[in-house]
Amino acid sequence: MTCRQSSPGMANKVNVLSDGLIAENAVQRDIAVIDIGSNSVRLVHFRLEGPALWPVYNEKVMAGLGQGVRQTGRLNPDGVDLALRALKRFQRLLDAKAVHDRHVVATAAVRNAEDGSDFILRVKALSGLDVHVLSGEAEGEMSAQGLLAGLPGAHGMTGDLGGSSLELTQLNAGEAGQGRTFALGPQEVIGAEWDYAKAKKKIDKRLADADFAQCSGETFYAVGGAWRALAQIAFARGDYPLRVVHGFAMEQRQIRPLTRLVAGMSEASLLATPGVSRRRAATLPYAALLMRRILKHGKFSRVVFSAYGLREGVIMASLPRELIVQDPLIAGAEALARPVSPTPGFGRALANWIAPLMSEMEPVFPGARDRILQESAARLADLGGRMHPDHRVDLARDSVLYAPFAGISHPERAFLAATIHVRYGGSRSRFETLDVARLLRIEQLDRAKLIGMALRLGAKLSGRSEHLLSRFKLSAPPGALRLDIDESVHDLYVERSVSLLDEMAAVIGRKAEVAYG
Repeated sequence: MTCRQSSPGMANKVNVLSDGLIAENAVQRDIAVIDIGSNSVRLVHFRLEGPALWPVYNEKVMAGLGQGVRQTGRLNPDGVDLALRALKRFQRLLDAKAVHDRHVVATAAVRNAEDGSDFILRVKALSGLDVHVLSGEAEGEMSAQGLLAGLPGAHGMTGDLGGSSLELTQLNAGEAGQGRTFALGPQEVIGAEWDYAKAKKKIDKRLADADFAQCSGETFYAVGGAWRALAQIAFARGDYPLRVVHGFAMEQRQIRPLTRLVAGMSEASLLATPGVSRRRAATLPYAALLMRRILKHGKFSRVVFSAYGLREGVIMASLPRELIVQDPLIAGAEALARPVSPTPGFGRALANWIAPLMSEMEPVFPGARDRILQESAARLADLGGRMHPDHRVDLARDSVLYAPFAGISHPERAFLAATIHVRYGGSRSRFETLDVARLLRIEQLDRAKLIGMALRLGAKLSGRSEHLLSRFKLSAPPGALRLDIDESVHDLYVERSVSLLDEMAAVIGRKAEVAYG
C-alpha cells in the first residue's frame, strides 16, 4: 500500500449522516483493553455508545518490563513483579465493574524476551487473563487502525513509538498498509548514558531499511506517550490557543526547531515543563532526535499528534463493520449530548431543519466537512440544557472544545465550539474575542455564527418540539434569508424571533423575509 495519492484529509469517512447514524437509544457496551508494553502496563476501560468510543477509566503502572531485555534476553525481574501486581489489580477492578469484554495484548518486551511465555503463564495463573502477544507487524497495523479511528482519512505514515520498538505503517487515504517494526525504542538504542551522536548513528542505520520514498511530502502521524509529551512542550513554549494533543498539527518548519531544542535539553529542564513526567523526561531527548531523523529520511511536510493508537485499534478489530464505517464525530456529538438533553431527539430534527439553508451556502471547509460539522453542531444544540444559565455559554462551549472527540481537527473543534457559544450566547457573545478563534478564518467564523443562530432560532420557535419545528422552514433564495411559517403556528413567531432572523441575514449579507402559509 503506497502513500502516493492526493490526500483528502478526513473527508472520505462520510457514509451515513442524519438517518441511522446512531440508534435512537444507542446500546452501551463496556470494553477493557490492557496493554502490556515495554515501559508501562495500562488499563483503559472504554464505553462504546453506538459507534462513539469514550475512555471512562484509565490507569497505568510504569513497570519497565523491557529494561535490560536487550542485554540479558529476559524481562526485568522487578518489572515482572510490578506488572503481575498491576494485572491482578486490573482484573479485580474489571470484575467489580462487571466489565467482561476484555482484550489483553503484549508488545515488544514480552515478544522479544526468552521468558516471555513464562510471564504469560504466570499472568494466567494469577489473574485468569489471557494475553495475546502481538507480532511487530500486527502491532503496527493495529496501531494504524486505532489512529484511523481517531483521524479518519489520514494519509501518509504513522509511527508508534514504545519503549522497545517503533512501528511504521503507511496510510493511504484512510486505509492502513502493512506494518513494520524497528528496534528503535529508547530501551533498544540508549545505553547507560545518553549520547546524541551514537543514538543518531543507530537510528540512521536502522531507518535505512524503512520505505519512506512513497510518502515524501506527506504527513507523519505521531503515536505514543513520548511524542505526545513533545506536543505538551510545544504548548508550554508557544502561544497556541488550544491545548489538546489529539489532532495537533505542526508544519516541518515548526517541528524541527522544537525537536532540536528538546534533543539538547537536560532532564531537569524537561521536568520543569508542564505535562512532562519524571519517567518521560529521561527519554524525551531521544524521542525528539528520532522524530528529527524520521522527518529527515521521510521528507514529511508536517506532523500530526494522535491520542489514538494501539488500544483503540484493539477495540476497532472487535467491532462490526456497520459501526466502524459511521462518522465518529457526529456519533460522538450525539453521544455527548444525549444524556443531558431535555429532548434527546431534537438535535436530529434541528440538523434536518437547517439542512436546506446550509445547502445553499458555499463550503468553508474542504471536502464534505461542512455537512459533518453542521450535523454535529445540531446534535450538540441541547448540550447546555442542564447547565447553570449564568455560566451556560462558557460551560457548553468548553465542553465541546475539550471533548474526547474522534474525527476532528483543531480548527473544526474551534468551529463547533463557536456554534455552541453563539447558540447559547447569541450574536453579541463575541466568540471572536477568545484566543481559540485564531484557529478559524473569517468565513469559517461567520458560518459558525450563522449555524449557531439558526440552532438558537429553531429552539426558540418550537420550544424544542420536533413537531412544532417542522411547521417552520428556513431557506436562502437569491438575496434573502427566508422563514416560511405554517398557518397553524402563526402565534409562535414572537418578537425575539424577528431579531434573530435579522441577525442571521446580516451575517450572510442578505435581507430577512417572513412568509405566512
